[in-house]
Amino acid sequence: RAAMKSLRFISAEAFVSNAEFARKSLGSVAHNLFPLLFKASYLLEQGEVIHDLVENWPFVDFNMGKLLGTTVDYQEDLSHRTCSVCLESCLKGLRDYVLNHSSPYVKKLKVVDLTGLKDVEVQFCECKKTMGRWARTQLLSKLCLELLVYLQQRQCNPGTSEISIDVLIDLFVTERNYELVVQALLKKCYCPLKICCVGFRSDNLALQKFFYIIKLTDPSLLRKLEVVHNIRLEMEHLEMLFNSIRFPLLMSLTLPPRTFNVRRFTATDEQMLTNIGEKMAEMTQLTELSMSFSILTGRIQKLLSPLKTPLKMLDVSNCSLNHADMAFLANSFHANHLEALDLSGHNIPDLYPSTFFKLLSHSSPVLRILTLEDCNIQDTHVNMLILGLSPCQKLQEFKFLGNPLSSQALKHLFTFLCELPMLKNVEFPVPRDCYPIGITYPIDDASLCRFDHQKYESVAEDLNLILLQANREDVKASTPLFGSYDAAVQETNNELGAYLIKSFKETLEKFTASLNKMS
Repeated sequence: RAAMKSLRFISAEAFVSNAEFARKSLGSVAHNLFPLLFKASYLLEQGEVIHDLVENWPFVDFNMGKLLGTTVDYQEDLSHRTCSVCLESCLKGLRDYVLNHSSPYVKKLKVVDLTGLKDVEVQFCECKKTMGRWARTQLLSKLCLELLVYLQQRQCNPGTSEISIDVLIDLFVTERNYELVVQALLKKCYCPLKICCVGFRSDNLALQKFFYIIKLTDPSLLRKLEVVHNIRLEMEHLEMLFNSIRFPLLMSLTLPPRTFNVRRFTATDEQMLTNIGEKMAEMTQLTELSMSFSILTGRIQKLLSPLKTPLKMLDVSNCSLNHADMAFLANSFHANHLEALDLSGHNIPDLYPSTFFKLLSHSSPVLRILTLEDCNIQDTHVNMLILGLSPCQKLQEFKFLGNPLSSQALKHLFTFLCELPMLKNVEFPVPRDCYPIGITYPIDDASLCRFDHQKYESVAEDLNLILLQANREDVKASTPLFGSYDAAVQETNNELGAYLIKSFKETLEKFTASLNKMS
């Protein structure tokens, strides 16, 4: 349903739709209309008008999230439109704000906040070209360096050197844009546009480079740190990181796969784990922790018990948790605060059904997102699952891909899911009866697509009909076979793929060399 537009917003659209006229007339437009015109220009993808609005911005702050979010004049939130035309115009307008020769006392801008942008799978902008987090990092760094060169080469207005604007951004650094971002951060103190990194994600980067750049970002401002793919950060490196750098404002921490592996633990490793737990306890703002695909059997308590702030988000998927770990989570003070929980890759019904349901019952008043992929949930467990989910009245997302459930069981479960009032998104598995008889779970990647697609479509239709008959068209139900959409991976998948091929080639070469030595 299209959002209602006020008469003011319709007038703003009419004004900016003629770009040439709008640009000429900006000088006589009342300042309080700039935010309205900005959102209208963004909706209509009027890049030139966006550029000029930002170049002449009359306020102390420029907050993308607020400007594009729900407003009185137009309720629709446009912050998920990361339109390339609009964002490039916006950032270049910011550069030209600094270079614009109007008298410096008119320039009030002190803070630009780009963190409110949301990268999503489906783009509604006309151009269909997005500028993701990596590309925004790249462009801002490039513009800061260009600005410095320009200021050095030309005799600029003396007031230009007094301009200082903090640009709050979530940086995304890989091998490909590393050098550029490093240069921009090193020269930050000379540039009128100051990159202020509040969120930092790093993929495909040598450990040495990661340690170097993280120190340049000013970690005292960092609220979110994601160390994700192809960064070989192991436990000793994590301890080194926490010993050498303080993260007083850190709220969210994502660690790469295999950071921890308790199967090869020594007494020194046990002490190291204790130290890491104590260092995390010093991060008094930390409420989100993701450490999937680490082996943490029996050590969750040691790692999490020192924390003084309750976690709101915990991802321990594929971490080989045992009964003691689950019992700690169920009885810890974190349980009552968990809004998002991922326990994928654990055989919940066989290993610790009652402890899991205790955890679910404690978190039910606040739980919004629950992920239970590849958890061996079968038809015989559905009634128990329904019982456990019934109190979770705030649940918005439920993901349970990879579980061996029949079409019949899924229909039974969907009939119940219609009763959860806040539910918006469900990711369900391909029914077991759509696969050949004898398929084993978890299903390997090679067999994942070998199911009866016609039968699946028919079941999916039935499930959507259940939602429709219960007046729950607001619930999106899907089966993303290879997992949920990740905007960052999507944006850098070519680099990621090239890195994986290179790693595979190096491994093969080492293996061949070893064989040659043996022969």
